[in-house]
Amino acid sequence: MARPRTLPPIPTRQRDDDARRLQRLLAGPHPCVFVCTIEEDEALAAVREAALALRRPLWVWTAVSGVQEGLIAESTPVAHTADPIKALEYFLAREDKPLCVMLDLLPHLRDAKVRRALRNVLSQIGRYDRGTRLILIDASDALPAEVAAYATRFELSLPDREELRQIVRSVLREVHAERPVRIDIRKREFEAILRNLQGLSRRQARQVFRECIESDHVLDAEDVRHVLAEKRRLLAGGGLLEYIETPVDLSEIGGLRRLKRWLKQRRSALSEQAERFGLPAPRGVLMLGVQGAGKSLCARAIAAAWQRPLLRMDVGALYDKYIGESERKLRDALRQAEVMAPIVLWIDEIEKAFASAAAQSTDGGLSKRMFGTLLTWMQEHTAPVFLVATANDIEALPPELLRKGRFDEIFFVDLPRAAVRREIFAIHLRKRGRDPETFDLDALAEASEGFSGAEIEQAVVSGLHEAFDRGEELSTAHILHAVESSPPLSVTMREKIEALRAWARDRCVPAD
Repeated sequence: MARPRTLPPIPTRQRDDDARRLQRLLAGPHPCVFVCTIEEDEALAAVREAALALRRPLWVWTAVSGVQEGLIAESTPVAHTADPIKALEYFLAREDKPLCVMLDLLPHLRDAKVRRALRNVLSQIGRYDRGTRLILIDASDALPAEVAAYATRFELSLPDREELRQIVRSVLREVHAERPVRIDIRKREFEAILRNLQGLSRRQARQVFRECIESDHVLDAEDVRHVLAEKRRLLAGGGLLEYIETPVDLSEIGGLRRLKRWLKQRRSALSEQAERFGLPAPRGVLMLGVQGAGKSLCARAIAAAWQRPLLRMDVGALYDKYIGESERKLRDALRQAEVMAPIVLWIDEIEKAFASAAAQSTDGGLSKRMFGTLLTWMQEHTAPVFLVATANDIEALPPELLRKGRFDEIFFVDLPRAAVRREIFAIHLRKRGRDPETFDLDALAEASEGFSGAEIEQAVVSGLHEAFDRGEELSTAHILHAVESSPPLSVTMREKIEALRAWARDRCVPAD
């Protein structure tokens, strides 16, 4: 009779660390450990290594096979244990201090009987502590509150840069053995590939890199972009973060000289040399100002200037009618941002997202809890995520957000001065294939007093429409007519804008 084959652990430095951390948890007074992950094989490998180190029996349950020995491949299932209640009874009856894994149990917890049986088992394990430990591994995070009270959460580590280097080299050897791979890449581009793979699991990193190589059996500079595109595709399923194309750079924004200088300085702090020098990485900016003055454009330009992907958080998609789901979605969105790092994370009109947190709550405290989650993350996150928050209505912002240290700097984006309006007209004319030197930019700048950057752009577009309709080439007169026929927001909302300026005068850094 053939001897059963023992499942070998897969040794890597960080997976070994996972096993050691899990080993300490399972050796302590924790009746239940909950691992929320789609990487089931990695989680099981860490549990197996912990079981071997602790010299404890391991049993694994699934609804398909029932209970099986977890350290022996293709072991015979224990009869009549496919039902989760029978499996729990089997685990509790054992007296050899087993580690008991249950895969995808959470959907079964909708059944009140299963939920009650699980609570009974956890209560007895916690009360008598005979050494039995329950490990729940599930792709869903929806752990019922009564079970979560017993459970200790455990997160698998992600591969670091050195392990990703090993994974990439391993994949290259495998693919090259099947068919030769031509390598035409510089060290800087290879490091960019590794950087773009960061935040993926080991399986995902292998999958993404292998797909890029197998497409043409060439490793070159183009694969930097391919890896990032594949990573976005993998992580875009949640719908909470939207990838924004960033064709603009800082030269396409008129004015904002102080902000541009600040960003140029901070860009040098993104390097490893700056870290060794003792400089902390920049964490984020809050941009207040008049609507249409260029705050959103700045978010795009920052990402382009720093060569980082820009992700916009869809705050509207976070709110859910079910209790606890909104907070979970926000945590998931922030975790996804960290997975995608290094990135620029953009929260547009942040005051609308957490409006009730600044006043008497009308939503049962949901906005305050959501806002608290965001503040905690802003304070504690270590991933290279640069947060750009934009706001138009200062009165709706919770005061805690403006406290020193939340952001590296708070900028006020005011309406452009005459010289800046002249520059903005030139930018938009140039973008539409016109030579700015053929227009009276001084006259346009003077006529557009009180206009925002967005309103100046619309004036140019309206002038183009008028010229096209008349069969004429665009001229200064067409744009002047558009400017004069459309009063700016600063006129229709004069009192509100003056109040915003007065508030920002001593509290914010002027962006220009």
